[in-house]
Amino acid sequence: MVATMISQFGTGMANGARTAFWLSAILLFYVYAGYPLFLAVVGLFVRRPRTEAVFTPRISVLIAAYNEEEAIERKIQQTLALEYPQEKLEVLILSDCSTDRTDEIVNTFPDSRVRLVRMPERRGKTFAQNYGVKEATGEVVIFSDATAIYHPKALLYLACNYQDASVGAVSGRYQYFDPGEQSPTGLGSVAFWNYENLIKKMQSRIRTITGCCGCIYSVRRTAYTELPAEIISDLVQPLQAIRKGYRVVFEDRALAYEETTQSTAEEFSMRVRVVTRAMRGLLSVSDLLKPWKFAWVAFQLWSHKIMRWMVPLFLIALLAANTLLIDSSFYRVTLALQLFFYAAALLNMLLPLHRQWKPLGIPLFFCTLNAAALVSMFEICRGRKYVTWQTVRARR
Repeated sequence: MVATMISQFGTGMANGARTAFWLSAILLFYVYAGYPLFLAVVGLFVRRPRTEAVFTPRISVLIAAYNEEEAIERKIQQTLALEYPQEKLEVLILSDCSTDRTDEIVNTFPDSRVRLVRMPERRGKTFAQNYGVKEATGEVVIFSDATAIYHPKALLYLACNYQDASVGAVSGRYQYFDPGEQSPTGLGSVAFWNYENLIKKMQSRIRTITGCCGCIYSVRRTAYTELPAEIISDLVQPLQAIRKGYRVVFEDRALAYEETTQSTAEEFSMRVRVVTRAMRGLLSVSDLLKPWKFAWVAFQLWSHKIMRWMVPLFLIALLAANTLLIDSSFYRVTLALQLFFYAAALLNMLLPLHRQWKPLGIPLFFCTLNAAALVSMFEICRGRKYVTWQTVRARR
């Protein structure tokens, strides 16, 4: 009798482990491959012509800056040199109470189109953007970072989309680069953002994207929504535009080049801050998660945001279930592959092996990304808010 009960318990455990293993595997496949494949298939039935870069409304480029004395002059010069009618461009530097020479450099810049807007108190990027939009005079507001390098025609490509009155926000495209080829997560970061840009391109082709690229995105000024300081604007601002009935476009010709982080610690810290702010931001527009109200947008957010943030939970369940199924050669192989993948990430974090073979940086980036998402869940549960930021170069 006891032996029968033990056997039944063991069978039940094995069945439960198999269910957890395959459910986790299916969910992981859907997040990384199934959802993009679905978008690709739907996109085959949609045609959207390219917008010619001939519509040039007055624009305001807002550059949030905190202690950017090393980069701000170069950024202003590069922005003014972009191809756009001079009389229709203004550049506002939003200084978040910088304590270095940032403000001095901006104030002495010899071009009347450049203005310093210093915050009354240090309250972070989103607060600075809220403040800056009130000072802006452009019909379209473009948000940039002090370190982002724009394609010469980036402003033209962003602005031309506003000829369509249904467009409320337009995102450009990230292109990451690792100048010294020393970053342990550099190749992973480049590959990941190329993958993300492809998804955004397919979303935009079908209807609308649900989040913009933080260092190069724009909003029709009449569609702008003032946001709480702790909320990430490049996710929530376009979602607010969608709530108002606008469409959000991905303009892949509008390129912004940014340098990858140069250490795993920097990448992890940055990801925790960004994902925590994004989770908090999505909670602020939770009605968009209701499929009976916003069917297509809710589908995108659940598939591309919430389930993506849940990936670390799926990975833990997959590994835990696999350890209970080693009586089968198939499951022994899958367990070995998982352990090898995590060992490669750990080894690359301890030793700079990516310098000899760059693909080794991909497992480390993947693990860093998902570890940050897991930590962000705990940060949300304990009420942590990320408002201000530190300039990485100032700490080097």
